[in-house]
Amino acid sequence: MTLNLIGIGLNDEKDISFKGLELVKKSDVIYLENYTSKLNCSISQLESFYGKKIILAGRKMVEENAEATILKEAKSKEVAFLVIGDVFSATTHIDLYLRAKKMAVKTRVIYNASVLTAIGITGLQLYKFGKTTSIPFENENVETPYDVLKVNAENNMHTLFLLDLNPDKEGSLTVNDAIRYLLKIEIKKGEKVFASNTLCIGCAKIGSLDQIIKAGNASELLKENFKDGLHCLIVPAKHLHFMEEEALTLYISHQPHETFKNQAKFS
Repeated sequence: MTLNLIGIGLNDEKDISFKGLELVKKSDVIYLENYTSKLNCSISQLESFYGKKIILAGRKMVEENAEATILKEAKSKEVAFLVIGDVFSATTHIDLYLRAKKMAVKTRVIYNASVLTAIGITGLQLYKFGKTTSIPFENENVETPYDVLKVNAENNMHTLFLLDLNPDKEGSLTVNDAIRYLLKIEIKKGEKVFASNTLCIGCAKIGSLDQIIKAGNASELLKENFKDGLHCLIVPAKHLHFMEEEALTLYISHQPHETFKNQAKFS
């Protein structure tokens, strides 16, 4: 039989592709990976739309026990493994795919939108993004995100910060938290990577009808309310294409030329 790895998009139950929905309806068992991201709808809404019962698959089941659960069932049944966003936007899913191949489990992949592509709505050119990094909740002794930003900035590339998911709530680390973290590490390391006048883009619930995108200097975004949902932070490259600057004016509430003029440009 088959392990169907299906990306279901970023927002709600209707973001799944028609091809993906067909496979879900034909599946005997349906798992939803629920530790790397969250949808803006409930599990019951998914079940109602799919007409199927959904089993939540936590990190331990996927990364440690898949051979005895998901992959074992896929040997004799049609199994759907649902991933919020795109199937391979998180490395844990390519690991599952490789283990399925080793067990000779037939696989099929259905792709969908990911935050890695949806951020194109900001106007920043996707091919100018450098390494993506994550900021965890427990970040007191974590400096890697700051170091990634430094390397990307040196190469005039944009940096996307994915913000840690709160397992007990619907939201994540906030844009405001991420900015405070970067300012704290700057004070600690003093490498002139991030400052209060660094241009930033804060995003919440990307892909939804009520998504929030705000651009401005770090100190300005600290005052903004990005509300609930999953957040991410972008620090653009220091030198923007004129089309990128024009697009960002959609998300700046004050004088755009002042924002670009005052952006931190460390020597």
